[in-house]
Amino acid sequence: MMQDEETKIPGFEVCGTRIDALPPKEAAKTLVKFCLKGRKASVHLCNAYTLSLVMRNKGFRKLIGEGDLNLMDGMPLVWLAQKLGFSECQRRVYGPDLMLDVMDLGRKVGLRHYLYGSTPEVLKRLKSGIESRLEGVNIIASESPPFRALTPAEEGGLETRFRDSGAHVIWVGLGTPKQDHFVQRFRDRAPGPLVGVGAAFDFHAGLKKQAPAWLQDRGLEWAFRLGTEPKRLWRRYLFGNAAFILGVMKGARGLEDRALS
Repeated sequence: MMQDEETKIPGFEVCGTRIDALPPKEAAKTLVKFCLKGRKASVHLCNAYTLSLVMRNKGFRKLIGEGDLNLMDGMPLVWLAQKLGFSECQRRVYGPDLMLDVMDLGRKVGLRHYLYGSTPEVLKRLKSGIESRLEGVNIIASESPPFRALTPAEEGGLETRFRDSGAHVIWVGLGTPKQDHFVQRFRDRAPGPLVGVGAAFDFHAGLKKQAPAWLQDRGLEWAFRLGTEPKRLWRRYLFGNAAFILGVMKGARGLEDRALS
């Protein structure tokens, strides 16, 4: 993670990857600061599935390791942070909430938002829903990409649109790991931070139900989502969660000695 002298962020290492120990509100404030400074940054929302991919793929480990902010989007990571002494970390940095928190704070300072991902219909409903919820929020552009890899010419055009839009932050809803590759690939080609927020687009567009807060706080969102989308998610949670647990067990010895500040 790249940090300037003005923004030193505490963190720890798990599964060979740095995770930033920021509570939700501090994560939102940090992101707003990045936006106002025009800081180019890749922001990853990390959970058990992300880290299971990190352990299986060295290239993906390198990609996440180069992230500017690797936030705790999973209660097991919050529990690890607490074990390592980060007592201020009580809740995870949940993508849908982070998006709303930054948009809410951004109303006071004139932040401009760009939405990238999903389908035109979802984006239409997402934009309308957020604007009705947060009066004065400034969503200046939304774009649905093709369901395939972009050509070099298309990438160049997208870079130009990002730059010319005047956006302070680009919210990316492509799902893990596709969105992680995207935010890292475009990190130096966008005017400000790119944030991969997963299913936040579908949640805020009203197309998918979110797990109740009490389930999320107990680290059981995965069970709720598995129950609503079993065919799509069973492999992710069966193998991903198991791999994450094994990774933590292997790295648990001496973990406190590897806490970073």
